[in-house]
Amino acid sequence: MSDVPAFSVKEAQAWVVGRLPETWFSAVQVIADRDEILILGHLPCPTGVAAVDAIAEFREATRDHRVGVAKEAESRYGREVSWAAQCAETRVMFTHLSVPVMTRLRITERSTLDTLVAAGVARSRSDALGWCVRLVAEHEAEWLAELQEAIGTVEQIRDKR
Repeated sequence: MSDVPAFSVKEAQAWVVGRLPETWFSAVQVIADRDEILILGHLPCPTGVAAVDAIAEFREATRDHRVGVAKEAESRYGREVSWAAQCAETRVMFTHLSVPVMTRLRITERSTLDTLVAAGVARSRSDALGWCVRLVAEHEAEWLAELQEAIGTVEQIRDKR
């Protein structure tokens, strides 16, 4: 979507939470970029039930309501809405976008991607680049969290103007 309305993730989270039954999640997290809003719900994990089974049951039981909330949010915020649920350490993405990203790489950078493809780590340069991004996110999570917090502070200051 090209003309994406600006919005506050905090406001969007409050809006989403206000449309969900209180019994669904122990916590809700809204994650957004210019293409997508991801609604991640943390499920209470029932005793004696595998996390993946609890998530699958939740997914089926709530489908119609989640679709309705997603359509309303897509209209309001101009972004695709995706859903995920987490139970204990198990996280399942129900729907999500895979957005192409263009980049220019020099020969040494392309060589890195080609090495990953040749080694069978990735199927293509595109897949290799995604693998690199996931690896950075995994190993630099604390640093990235600090950057995101700083960006949030800058957004708050901008919003005050």
